[in-house]
Amino acid sequence: MPKIRITKQFTFETGHALYGYDGKCKNVHGHSYKLSVTVIGEPISDNANVKYGMVIDFTDLKRIVKEEIVDQFDHATVFNKNTPHVELAAELQTRGHHVILVDYQPTSENMVIDFSNKIKARLPHNIALFSLRLQETDTSYAEWFASDNS
Repeated sequence: MPKIRITKQFTFETGHALYGYDGKCKNVHGHSYKLSVTVIGEPISDNANVKYGMVIDFTDLKRIVKEEIVDQFDHATVFNKNTPHVELAAELQTRGHHVILVDYQPTSENMVIDFSNKIKARLPHNIALFSLRLQETDTSYAEWFASDNS
């Protein structure tokens, strides 16, 4: 059976700041992110299966990505926990803000790597993550491809 790729798209709002950066992005700011998740696999060939003809049910893929990425990052502020931004993060948290501390500089490039690991860990064994595209602005995005990372 041929392999087929399917893609589901997601949107979420996230703030961040790039500690030590030499431009405007050193300031706390936000983006309306668009995440495209593409998986690859063989469509189910058992016509007795309710998901006959599907690689993965879009609803199942949506649940994974929402739980691992969208529900976590939407309306959160992301900081590198290995910088003095931890002090700002602590202050925001005491005021009831949703803050995520990560082990990396929260660029689109590093976020898409983090997202790939979270999604791959949740996919069924017969489905592979093919690619991710994290669009930060209308004209800027980072992409992750399994073929580049094997």
